[in-house]
Amino acid sequence: MAKDQLARYIWIVDTLKRHGRLTRQRLNELWLRSSISDGKPMPERTFYYYRRAIEENFHILIECNKSAEYYIVEEGDEGNKTLSDWLLDSVAISNAMKEYSIDPARIEVEDVPSARRFLPIVLEAVSLNQKINFTYAGFNRSREENNIIFSPYFLKRYKQRWYMLGLREKSGELRTYALDRIREMRILPDKFEMPDDLKSSDVFGNIIGVTSSKADTRTVRLKATSSQAKYLRALPLHPSQQEEIHDDYSIFTYNLKLNYDLVSEILSLGEQVKVLEPRELRLMVIMRLREALALYE
Repeated sequence: MAKDQLARYIWIVDTLKRHGRLTRQRLNELWLRSSISDGKPMPERTFYYYRRAIEENFHILIECNKSAEYYIVEEGDEGNKTLSDWLLDSVAISNAMKEYSIDPARIEVEDVPSARRFLPIVLEAVSLNQKINFTYAGFNRSREENNIIFSPYFLKRYKQRWYMLGLREKSGELRTYALDRIREMRILPDKFEMPDDLKSSDVFGNIIGVTSSKADTRTVRLKATSSQAKYLRALPLHPSQQEEIHDDYSIFTYNLKLNYDLVSEILSLGEQVKVLEPRELRLMVIMRLREALALYE
């Protein structure tokens, strides 16, 4: 997909999302005002082609009502929607900065170092179902691991880091690797078969972060102050989040597996959140708190 073509798709979706419903005439007026049009109108045939491409590439459906207004149908797979939103946001911001001549020095963003060097390689391997060979310098190892042969099944971004999950050939086990700990990588000519019965939701659906767990999914209940509840309401900890509102607090319920990342998330909320259940999670949080306190005693 050409870069300029992608920018046009993004502009159409972003414009419809911001304005809601637009006729072809109004959409064309906005198009002519934008820098992306080069001062040329968008022909009907071209718009039809763009609609089809947007649906195929982003799984976003653009419909037309009886008033001849075009709008985006908010539906579809949640995973596809999240990825599409991320792509749209990234390019839409870039387009806006160009259109309004915003000085990049006035915008501060968090760096994602692994994205530049290795993410394009992994994306290619995932797209073509090809194995990769890489060297890994894990934090918990004193020496680098060389010649790891790996079949990348899924990619996930978590806390400004990219991770890939797949099958490590030597052990025959599913493993997760952080892209920023990779030192060298190359795509191999060997193909791998993606398991038909394995979906990303099977791996990441009931966990926080990327630390996998073979434990059963549990009902997790957190008590949050009314102040903290506003933040959890605006940015849910997990898609399964449910809220029970009280006068001075809220109780949030989740369906999650207990793992290291979940405990870290809870600890990051400090005294604003308390674990009600399960008991095992309460003990995991208490243990981490005691270990942290011991450093200052």
